[in-house]
Amino acid sequence: MEELFPRTTVAGISLPRMLIGTNWMAGWSHRSPAADCMIKERHAESSSIVPMLEAFVNNGIDAIMGSFSLTPVITKAVREAEEKLGKKIIIIDTPAINTEDSAAGRREAEAMIKQSKELGAAFCLIHHSAAEQLVNKGKRSIERIDDYTKMIRDAGLIPGLSAHMPELIVYSDLNHYDVETYIQIYNCMGFLMQVEIETVNQIIQHAKKPVMTIKPMAAGRCTPFVGLNFSWATIRDCDMVTVGCLNEREALEDIEISRAALSARAAKIQKRSSPNQNQAAFGDK
Repeated sequence: MEELFPRTTVAGISLPRMLIGTNWMAGWSHRSPAADCMIKERHAESSSIVPMLEAFVNNGIDAIMGSFSLTPVITKAVREAEEKLGKKIIIIDTPAINTEDSAAGRREAEAMIKQSKELGAAFCLIHHSAAEQLVNKGKRSIERIDDYTKMIRDAGLIPGLSAHMPELIVYSDLNHYDVETYIQIYNCMGFLMQVEIETVNQIIQHAKKPVMTIKPMAAGRCTPFVGLNFSWATIRDCDMVTVGCLNEREALEDIEISRAALSARAAKIQKRSSPNQNQAAFGDK
């Protein structure tokens, strides 16, 4: 049996360098309404998700990222997988909190953060849709972010930021906010990235904390072989890649491609099926 997947450390917690993504369990395909519906229909029950979680955990990939308050089916699947395998799965929650500068807004934000704790999360990374409302480009700051990271600490969780805007990493590092890790979109196609790939790469390379990269296959716009090889080759040893899959077969393929990339060896994957392909190119007889 192969060794478990390589790991890194974030705020004193050991994490696998591959993280389990949830968009392709939740129905957020970034492709089409039809694709969203297909995913939701396939994963309407937790029983279809558990085998995929088993494939990851059995390879030492025991951390999952998502907005768990919005996805009770996934939360249930995590619990069922933990019970079946007798192993803990680390939850990285990304709640979209209320960032309104009012007493009511703060109460709502605090309640959402406490819900992360109740769901069993270890990490609470404020969702980009909330965190980016606080960005002040003129001041190169994230206004009032300390209020929310304190709420996260007070709840017994590890604080972080989810970024579509790469400025969140830059400003957080510049101002020494209480943030232990970042989520950042990063892929070889520049999908949903707000500046050039090279610029985001430099931001990741110089980040003061480990970075959890997301959307390595550009939501299906490039193959796992291309997307994962690019990501692993261009991030640091402390950084992570978050991988979304539809089923356990995809999970195992992505794990093998990633192991090969990190070991500088050829990936042991089957060729794709297609009619009349040139068998001679593969050495077949």
